[in-house]
Amino acid sequence: MITCPHCGFKATETMPTDACQYFYECKGCGALLRPKQGHCCVFCSFGTVPCPPIQLRGGQGGCCSSA
Repeated sequence: MITCPHCGFKATETMPTDACQYFYECKGCGALLRPKQGHCCVFCSFGTVPCPPIQLRGGQGGCCSSA
């Protein structure tokens, strides 16, 4: 579930399993969400669980880094 920091609207969304989602448009207020500094995607910033690549790393490191 992703929660808009602007209006508080919550929506259940499907996360991509092999890529980061950099943008998300809130279905409540239309705000364009972007990841917070240091996060790889909107799910890591505003979701109830981090994205699958971060889950696989145990919450460590960025999922989009080339390291």
